[in-house]
Amino acid sequence: MAAPVRVGSKADTEAVILGEFCAAFLRASGIDAVYRRDLNGGTQVLWRALQQGEIDLYPEYTGTLSRDLLHDAQLTTTAALRARLTPLGLGLTEPLGFENNYAIGVREERATALGLTRISDLQGHPSLRFGFSHEFLDRPEGYPGLRAAYQLPQTSVSGLDHDLALRAVVDGAIDATDVYTTDAEIALHRLRVLDDDRRHFPRYEAVLLYRDTLSPEALAALRSLEGRISRDAMIQLNGRAKLNKEPEAQVAVTFLRETLGVGDASASTAGRLPQIAQRTREHLTLVGISLFFAGLLGLPLGLLAARRPRFGQAVLGLLGVVQTIPSLALLVFVMPLLGIGTAPAVVALFLYSLLPIVRGTATGLLDIPLSLRESAEALGLSSWASLARVELPLATRSILSGIKTAAVINVGTATLGALIGAGGYGQPILVGIRRDDLATILEGAIPAAVLALVVQGCFEILERRLLPSGLKAPSKQEDVST
Repeated sequence: MAAPVRVGSKADTEAVILGEFCAAFLRASGIDAVYRRDLNGGTQVLWRALQQGEIDLYPEYTGTLSRDLLHDAQLTTTAALRARLTPLGLGLTEPLGFENNYAIGVREERATALGLTRISDLQGHPSLRFGFSHEFLDRPEGYPGLRAAYQLPQTSVSGLDHDLALRAVVDGAIDATDVYTTDAEIALHRLRVLDDDRRHFPRYEAVLLYRDTLSPEALAALRSLEGRISRDAMIQLNGRAKLNKEPEAQVAVTFLRETLGVGDASASTAGRLPQIAQRTREHLTLVGISLFFAGLLGLPLGLLAARRPRFGQAVLGLLGVVQTIPSLALLVFVMPLLGIGTAPAVVALFLYSLLPIVRGTATGLLDIPLSLRESAEALGLSSWASLARVELPLATRSILSGIKTAAVINVGTATLGALIGAGGYGQPILVGIRRDDLATILEGAIPAAVLALVVQGCFEILERRLLPSGLKAPSKQEDVST
């Protein structure tokens, strides 16, 4: 049986719709397909995943391919792009039928008051406040190229999330931002799209980028989509998802059925309870595996750190440095080695778990009074017997405290695994942020918080079971009898 076609997408609404569109259309064509949605690492994550064979295709844009991935602005046609992609084992469909270009948007009232119709008009207003998406600020054809092409004098430029920047323009916090020409919010918020009168921005035609190992049947099905999605249709689809809060899977399937006449297309959706159950399994997998291996390594390291102070200082210092690395940055560091999905998320969580476990173990052992150690020696206990019968039992509280801290931290940090396709409770949180949907955010946030409380409670019960009776705090009844 042939392996399913693995469809990926970036995390923005349009990319998710197109990914759902491809997966549903393949299934309707009798080809098994799975969809790995909302990979938040950006363009480079999808590009790397495609080259490494972790996904088979994803929606992309010609301008991104030429400028950001192949670094050649002269590649302006699909034929030229295809010639460069073939040696990499990749292929490219013809455009799907619409462009989603960069543009500069200004609130209509503000643009009218200042007489802004073209990007070059911005030169006469150096006090305007710009707020651009982080990707736009970093891309050569984004703000750096735009500023050079139009010699813009503005100095007040902020980096914002794309959706937050749109809201900031509407609220008047900034005067201009980058928009995509298929953004449904342009009409909703009455933004004026300034004319690119110097033709700075390249064309961003939507295409499907795929591996050349894709089956002929799957490729033929995908190519039948070429030229069938208009710009107006894409704006409407984006609006249904972003403004009407309609699930992207349903948006894609409805379009297939009603517009393209694909009658047996089905959305890859499940009920809320099955989804929560699946996310719980995924989240527990991330937390459980990472914590297990962190314990296997952290406990011996803590023991060595207690026995050899210089070694202990070096280990704790190194683990402290790891702890200061932002979670998202750590995920990006391990992705080139392990790709996307569960593996890099587990490794990142494992690294974050080590410090509290090592520190808790070392602290518990070092806090044991010297007199107790000497008593164990006087009784003729070997070093291993002393460790097993005296030191570890006395250090139990501190050791369990370190493991509990690591577990609770992991429950929260594991939500970031959804950024690279690892699933878990982070998935609805990311979707809810993208849709500006509090209910969807809470579908992930509340179970994560509950799980953290459950984990903490389980460790407290475990501590009462494992802690030697002589170290337990006396109950109230015992206090009264005394």
